[in-house]
Amino acid sequence: MMKFEKIDTLLKPFNRFIHSESTAGIFLLVCSIVALVLANSPWSEAYHHLWEYEFSIGFAGHVVSNSLHHWISDGLMAMFFFVVGLELKREIMGGELSSPRNAILPLAAALGGMAVPALIYAFFNYGKPSISGWGIPMATDIAFALGVLSLLGNRVPLSIKIFLTALAIADDLGAVLVIAIFYTSEISTINLATGTVFMAVLLTANYLGVRSTLFYGIVGIGGLWLAFLMSGVHATVAGVLAALTIPARTKIDEIGFARRLRLYVSEFEQVPPNNVSLLEPEQLHLVEKIKSLTKAAGTPLQQLEHALHPVVLFVVMPVFALANAGISFEGVSFQGAITSASMGVFFGLLAGKFIGVVGTSWLFVKMGWAQLPGDMTFKNICGLGLLAGIGFTMSLFVTNLALQSPEVALEAKIGILTASLLAGIGGFIVLNKTLPKNGG
Repeated sequence: MMKFEKIDTLLKPFNRFIHSESTAGIFLLVCSIVALVLANSPWSEAYHHLWEYEFSIGFAGHVVSNSLHHWISDGLMAMFFFVVGLELKREIMGGELSSPRNAILPLAAALGGMAVPALIYAFFNYGKPSISGWGIPMATDIAFALGVLSLLGNRVPLSIKIFLTALAIADDLGAVLVIAIFYTSEISTINLATGTVFMAVLLTANYLGVRSTLFYGIVGIGGLWLAFLMSGVHATVAGVLAALTIPARTKIDEIGFARRLRLYVSEFEQVPPNNVSLLEPEQLHLVEKIKSLTKAAGTPLQQLEHALHPVVLFVVMPVFALANAGISFEGVSFQGAITSASMGVFFGLLAGKFIGVVGTSWLFVKMGWAQLPGDMTFKNICGLGLLAGIGFTMSLFVTNLALQSPEVALEAKIGILTASLLAGIGGFIVLNKTLPKNGG
């Protein structure tokens, strides 16, 4: 047994790493820097050509061909939004958003944090073709924001983490709605109807008690996602819709689980040991029963979220950053970077998010419509308002959908990078000064 204990000891730092919010944020930052360096190096041409590599997927004569960059945006990011959908459903069923009293403040802050940045961007770009990018500064990059927050360690009260998480999830849901309604290309009615049928199949399976994650994966990806991809509605919307169909019920309640587990453990202990590393047949049978019992006590929703969360943090978002953060500054001057698009994004994220989150929170508390948790202050809200201005991944994603001109998209990305950097630094400084010096 000692060998297995040594392996567990060796794996423990790795397990801590892949479930750490701060390391996820740092890894995402490193990938972004690598992309920037490559885009401005002698290998820049190879870097840009890599994402233009084209390949196809399809079945029954229906084939979709796209570049690697497009597949990352439509495929990998659909997984990101799938996890967002899982988190949203969990929060609504039993988390911060399950209680109207607790949900009002982060939801209001999220709405304010989406509306004000969009208005600021529209102010800078009114009457110009770049006005289509008004959705760019609306979203918050939850991985980066939580990563910066986690750098403050145990000084951060649980209520602040919950508030920022709930705000960012509501924010992401708003981004999905904006993408679905305003950034959808020409609709294919047949494919959209096909996607609706697959959605109905998933909902029916949930209602009938089907708990196989493999079934939901095959129907959700091979059916719903692919149909949406070919319909013109952005495929990431399918990720959220598929997540909402995942069962969130257990097959056995907590009391029944504990009682049967104690019974199985007792029976396991009563089997005479054989003094070798192999289990007795009776013991092996009981171990299988415990596995089945444990699976019945969990929900497919939480199991999927737990399994996919590290994949999204350490694969999906870093790959997206590598493909999208590589901005070439060749021929770009300081004056040339100051345009209506870059200023709209910059001030939308840095000032708009702050004004929207803090102002709406203050208004709702002042009017008595909501209240701050006991260990949160408005100074803390100010720090969170700045952290919400870290748009990065989500803003880059919307930029690819909203702006067709490569030149204007580059200007917007410059605004995203500078605003996200300053928002992260500013949020950290404010929270560092306003949080208790000693962790609880």
